[in-house]
Amino acid sequence: MKLGAIGCGNMAKAILGGIIKNGLIKPEDIMGADIYQPGLKEAADILGIRTTSDNKEAAQAEVLLLAVKPENYRGIIEEIKDDVKESTIIWTIAPGVTLADIDAYFGRSVKAVRTMPNTPAMVGAGVTAVTPNSQVTEEEAEYICSLIGSFGVAERIPESMMDATIPTSGSSPAMIFMLIEAMADGAVREGFSREQAYRLCAQTVLGSAQMVLESGKHPGELKDMVCTPGGITIEMVKKLEQYGFRNAIMEGMEVCTKCI
Repeated sequence: MKLGAIGCGNMAKAILGGIIKNGLIKPEDIMGADIYQPGLKEAADILGIRTTSDNKEAAQAEVLLLAVKPENYRGIIEEIKDDVKESTIIWTIAPGVTLADIDAYFGRSVKAVRTMPNTPAMVGAGVTAVTPNSQVTEEEAEYICSLIGSFGVAERIPESMMDATIPTSGSSPAMIFMLIEAMADGAVREGFSREQAYRLCAQTVLGSAQMVLESGKHPGELKDMVCTPGGITIEMVKKLEQYGFRNAIMEGMEVCTKCI
């Protein structure tokens, strides 16, 4: 299977790196295109893929990853649409660009899979929402999901839920990073070094997430396990609720969706 990628930024490199690392597609079978030459050279040096500054050359692949900003989709597709074969699967990662938009930009029905990855893909721990259109066979959709599985987890959803995925997993790493930073600030205030504080707090978030995924228990039940009667943890929970901890998170997620 030949894979083309238009755009070789950080997310594209994370995606291609996972695919190569897991042996799903060989580097020599991947063609990356970008007008930004330093980024293109970095992709070639790090990943060992073939590169070009000609988008049309990358567009001749069997799977074409469009890893450019949403506002650039129309122009890129206008440039390459006559070079894309009918059998090519278009793989998108742009928020707000719908499957209908892709057909409209091409001026015809194409095989397209709309996805929404997140930045933890850069460390092989991403979660990516996936919606194929009606032109994509189940076998083709599963193949794209297998590629996505090389850098995290693929979650099939209806397209109507795609915008809600942005605050749920797309933008929310920023919220988690803020949480870790705030926890670390609290730890530094108590005397920990900054390095120790980040390490302890990040590992705590990682371990807590692992408990949710592996225990099958409701997060509230896991929280109750930490909050012993009359203990210090329930005092912390009370103070967080006093300052609107959970409401602040939900409000942030809501405004994120409204901004799409």
